Amino acid sequence: MVDRMNRGRSRRYVLKAGLHYGALSAVASLASGAIAACSRSIPTAETADDVSQAQPQPQPPSLTPACGDAPTPPQTAGPFYTPNTPERTSLREPGVSGTPLLLTGTVLRQDCTPVAGAWLDFWQADDDGAYDNTGFRLRGHQYTDDAGRYRLETIVPGSYPGRTPHLHVMVQTSERSPLTTQLYFPSEPQNQRDGLFQPELLMTVEATDHGQQAAFDFVVS
Repeated sequence: MVDRMNRGRSRRYVLKAGLHYGALSAVASLASGAIAACSRSIPTAETADDVSQAQPQPQPPSLTPACGDAPTPPQTAGPFYTPNTPERTSLREPGVSGTPLLLTGTVLRQDCTPVAGAWLDFWQADDDGAYDNTGFRLRGHQYTDDAGRYRLETIVPGSYPGRTPHLHVMVQTSERSPLTTQLYFPSEPQNQRDGLFQPELLMTVEATDHGQQAAFDFVVS
């Protein structure tokens, strides 16, 4: 009887020991698998070099682009240019009616540096499309400031037969011959019917509570 009891206890001991050993083996196997996985996910110095060579490397920033592939296009002065205009930044005066227009911008070289002291001479038609060819109404010149900026207060010009609304301007710097060109308004239906119109000479224009505000930067060579 005692022997049978001892043998029973021995079998239970062996079974428990076997189960305990099996569990420890399973845990050890899982741990070693996890370590192996971690070792595979952490690159060594050699594998890091391989990975860095395989991955695309960041490129250095490109050089600052030029202000334009070409200077502002020239256009004809037309038949209504008058020299020796008064120096002023506002062409609005008593007797001049029409939608107020504020035009601002900068005179730049092709490397984007501003031109201080550049001379700009503006002239235009009135809101009925007529030019003053005996005086200086809606005509005047000014100079850019130290940052190359200009500011012109005027009105939106009217159209006349064959021409869409536009502004005339002559830009003179100490470094080059004068640039004579014209500026145009976007969304004007007559633009496409005007043989002189060039989209490169479109101003940026937006409506304001006080009329229209426009911007254009001149690029000189």
